[in-house]
Amino acid sequence: MPLPPTPPPRLLVADQVAGAVYLLDLPDGRERGRVEGRHLAEHAGFLALPGDRTAFVDDLAGELVVLDPYGPDAGRPLVGVSVPVAVPAEHLAADPTGRQLAVTTGLGRNWEPWSDLLTVVDLAAPDGPRSVRVRTRTGEPGVTVLGGADPDDALVVLRHREPGSLTAYRHSDLMAAAPACPPAAPAAELPLADDGHGDAHDPCTGRLFAATGSGVRRARRDGRALVVEEPLSWAGEGRGYYLRLDPVRRTLWSCVRGGPAEPARWPEWTNAAWWHDLDADRTGRLPLGPGLVFRLAVAAHHAAFARVHPDGDELILLRTDSGDPCVTARLPLPAMDGAPRPGGTPWDGVQRRAIAASPGSPFVAVTRGGHGEIHLIDADAAPGASSPVTTVKVPTPLNDGGHLALVCPGEGAHGDPVGR
Repeated sequence: MPLPPTPPPRLLVADQVAGAVYLLDLPDGRERGRVEGRHLAEHAGFLALPGDRTAFVDDLAGELVVLDPYGPDAGRPLVGVSVPVAVPAEHLAADPTGRQLAVTTGLGRNWEPWSDLLTVVDLAAPDGPRSVRVRTRTGEPGVTVLGGADPDDALVVLRHREPGSLTAYRHSDLMAAAPACPPAAPAAELPLADDGHGDAHDPCTGRLFAATGSGVRRARRDGRALVVEEPLSWAGEGRGYYLRLDPVRRTLWSCVRGGPAEPARWPEWTNAAWWHDLDADRTGRLPLGPGLVFRLAVAAHHAAFARVHPDGDELILLRTDSGDPCVTARLPLPAMDGAPRPGGTPWDGVQRRAIAASPGSPFVAVTRGGHGEIHLIDADAAPGASSPVTTVKVPTPLNDGGHLALVCPGEGAHGDPVGR
């Protein structure tokens, strides 16, 4: 018998302001499903799970939602599981099996840190998916979930600021906590710089990474303890505020920002793509240009960065599968009404761009905030092109830029077990 056709790549498009999540086929943009009344926690983002599933936090309902983008093809619902969690969600991560998750809380629509709640989740608990809330420390902590030799021995590691620390808890201890949000007792703690921002976890080695002003701090698990390793340098001016793992090429990525500290002078910020080959222990960086660059996406053979600037926005593609990364294309993006302007901050009351890709596909998707549009680029065909491959529209405007996740069957994206 002939094998069934491989399903196409699919794009999850979240309009967190309007409260909708769309499921689109690629590259034609045909809608395959829709979840309404769901407001994705944009900072925590989408989290890839094994089995081509994707998780996010609904910041209005206070629920972790697990989507099955290929489930409807096999008679399963698009929304597979929902579990209560504390909000506003700041960061979201899973252990390498995708069973044990953690959700931290942040400021939300408040000016000062006020919540110390941490939620842990077991998606495969004996009586069905279960969540528990405990108290840790007020702030905006990052999170990673380190696996252990015993599946029940995962460590939840919070990356705190002011004072900085890496604080570890046994996931099983947290799941056994009493009701009413009791304080949680750490299993281990390491000092960290006060300016940490950005987290990654390499399941192959068990290392965790935290971005700080002085470099990327590294630690690894040793039983129930954490052991410090030599930090990685930013290899020049500036620092990264975001870390992302390419689990296929085993490369750690960031965008290093330099220039004036004032947010109103964001058009003068310098940006460089920073990378570290985890196996070869080699680091490099490439200039991207001035303006606002933050999150990035990893495609089959490229890393992609969206750059916003008053002189014009662009998508920058770096080839990643043939020696050291190199810039292969700079593609202009249509301007956004309501884009950031010089003299104002690039994130308050302005439109933004979200970006997504999959290590199993050549496609890169980037939003045009406020216009309800997603521009889709075939990165493998992009050099020499002057415009996006196609533009896909959704019914809502994608104010604040929306949020994206690109899913491809068997892609292995869950090898990066931190929400993006």
